[in-house]
Amino acid sequence: MSDRYRRGVEIAHELARGSLERFCAGEVAEIAPDFARMVIEFTFGDLYSREQLDLQAREKVAIAALASLGHIPQLRMHIDAALRLGVARPEIVEILMQSAVYGGFPNALNAFTACHDLLADSDAVEGPPGQP
Repeated sequence: MSDRYRRGVEIAHELARGSLERFCAGEVAEIAPDFARMVIEFTFGDLYSREQLDLQAREKVAIAALASLGHIPQLRMHIDAALRLGVARPEIVEILMQSAVYGGFPNALNAFTACHDLLADSDAVEGPPGQP
């Protein structure tokens, strides 16, 4: 096992509540084990382990990119990880709102809908101005 893979597994476990399959589905590893290993090594072992950004910042970037691209399953995983790392729900809501500018309103709306259960919190979502 390479150092890159070992680092990647440690970070992926931290982000995914100990379940590596959340970031690299078991089906992928079954069909393309080399690809699953590459995802862990490069994404988490190389990029996520760099010191320039902490894990919270990396999850915010992932949320913005995935919401803009419309990749909902991965978005849910990264929102869940961000919440567990201490990123506030209102901040994630702002990130999703901002993503509409770059990824389009349909992708942002889909992100809100698909992640409603993760973000629903009385302190997280405010109504339109003038509304309770």
